[in-house]
Amino acid sequence: MELNLASIVTASAGRTPEAAAVRLGGEELSYAELDDRSARLTTLLRERGVEPGDRVGVMLPNVPEFPVAYYGVLRAGGIVVPMNVLLKRREIAFYLEDSGAKLLFAWHAFAAEAREAAAEAGAELVEVEPTGFAATLADQPSGALYVSHGHIKRTGTGVADTGVAETADDDTAVILYTSGTTGKPKGAELTHANLDRNAEICARTTCEIGPGDVVLGSLPLFHSFGQTVAMNASLRVGACLTLVPKFDPDEALETMQRDRVTHFYGVPTMFGALLHHPGRERFDTSSLRTCITGGASMPVEVLRGFEQAFGAIVLEGYGLSETSPVASSNHPDRPRKPGSIGTPIEGVEMRVVDEDDRPVPQGEVGEIAIRGHNIMKGYWRRPDATAEAMRGGWFHSGDMARVDEDGYFYIVDRKKDLIIRGGYNVYPREVEEVLYEHPKIREAAVVGVPHDEWGEEIGAAVVLHEGEELSPAEVSAYVKERIAAYKYPRVVWFIDELPKGPTGKILKREIEAPAPA
Repeated sequence: MELNLASIVTASAGRTPEAAAVRLGGEELSYAELDDRSARLTTLLRERGVEPGDRVGVMLPNVPEFPVAYYGVLRAGGIVVPMNVLLKRREIAFYLEDSGAKLLFAWHAFAAEAREAAAEAGAELVEVEPTGFAATLADQPSGALYVSHGHIKRTGTGVADTGVAETADDDTAVILYTSGTTGKPKGAELTHANLDRNAEICARTTCEIGPGDVVLGSLPLFHSFGQTVAMNASLRVGACLTLVPKFDPDEALETMQRDRVTHFYGVPTMFGALLHHPGRERFDTSSLRTCITGGASMPVEVLRGFEQAFGAIVLEGYGLSETSPVASSNHPDRPRKPGSIGTPIEGVEMRVVDEDDRPVPQGEVGEIAIRGHNIMKGYWRRPDATAEAMRGGWFHSGDMARVDEDGYFYIVDRKKDLIIRGGYNVYPREVEEVLYEHPKIREAAVVGVPHDEWGEEIGAAVVLHEGEELSPAEVSAYVKERIAAYKYPRVVWFIDELPKGPTGKILKREIEAPAPA
């Protein structure tokens, strides 16, 4: 079958062209305008030599330019490589080089790191600044079609064919990079069908969203959760996505009140921040109906407190970049079990298996294995990693869980060494590699440290070379200069030796963080 994920925009523009698609503060793009601008971006890409199958980096925050670029790349038959705007030069260069991206759209405020990285990787850089970007797109032919008051209209005056490129269901649409225990991120190849069906099922069965609803876009759109559940699902059904560039409880509450937000999706720390906001009761959030949380375990007291305070249901779910991302969820039409990640969504199977990939008895702990329409095509140019993850036709998550008598899943442990800080995944190996580059550091181990606000904080136990001196602040600053800000260690302490096993392996379970000052 032929399917292009960008058709969700053209279809909604055909049904409700004047309806608001994306909003940021007092500005908004209608569906017709989003369709038009993404079509013009497709022309821009073709003029710059981007062909079907080419990779294009999108390093933009939660601004209307993100969906314009995202769907514009897909319309051209290209593959989107989303990137966190907080990434540093070395990280951006790796993403560009590993994916072979020809071009990178980077937000003007983060252009310095992106400029150096693009030059290193041999990719063309397009700096995105709202006014200049709009003017650039206005100079491009459009050709986008939409329906207005029963009549077919063509936006713009251009004549170029900037319709949606024909792509197959199993063609790669997006490469989402997910860090691995080796420290080198792997690119999960998600197809047009993976993302389209995951968005459709979430919109229909879990979010229960439709035209007229308003979704608070506070999750990063470069992340799979924000991309599928907030952006793709909302735009697929003709709802409005109202954006918050960086989550702030004050701004989130103001936006909920101003735009009459009906749906809010976030990580547990966001729910906690809203629940405990001292001025929460000043805001009218009565329009809020459905909330979804994922990315980390939601404390039961926060879930219950939020539902009572806001009068909306909270559905806890589970997924990974490799699963498009939603694999399971509590559902609005079934009993909800606080502390559980629910049951598999429509068309998805989940089970827990032992080390030999055999299902374990009900109630016992095993690794979550998943199969269904949502499973990635594979890891980009990593056949060995793909084969290991996809043993027996099931994707092996690395997350440990048990299943109760009603088929509800409960996470009891997670991927080895993974730290989840405020919903962001941080793999210690990547941070440790930077620490080992410091000439004064002999050894280092990065571990998660419990934190009331973020769930976990990044901690580093450091061993210095004999006779050397460093302060914790100097170590933090060194790492912060080299990798994304959410990854650097805020808690640093020095020890004489790291605990090791008989083979010399560092025993992280025996590392104790210092007590809070």
